[in-house]
Amino acid sequence: MAQQEMILIETLCTHYEIEVSFVDTLSSLGLIEVHTLEETQFIPEDKVGDLERMIRIHQDLQVNPEGIDVIFNLLRKVDELKSELAAAKKRLKRYELEDE
Repeated sequence: MAQQEMILIETLCTHYEIEVSFVDTLSSLGLIEVHTLEETQFIPEDKVGDLERMIRIHQDLQVNPEGIDVIFNLLRKVDELKSELAAAKKRLKRYELEDE
């Protein structure tokens, strides 16, 4: 198993000028994966992009954490539907090629 890089939440909060309580709320909603080591909280480096998107949605669009949860669930659903559509198109092409 590969070693996962972790970023200190306090550092992120200082950089993005947000409260730690905002990250705690996102974590309690299951939107951000938070790891605690000796009472210090971290998030995986590969999840910082998701956190940045959530911060922009919150600050630019004035969306509360519950609204962010809804938005991210809808975005996940859109991604699933795109994958299903791509698979259906691939199957359809296979049948179209057989008919030629």
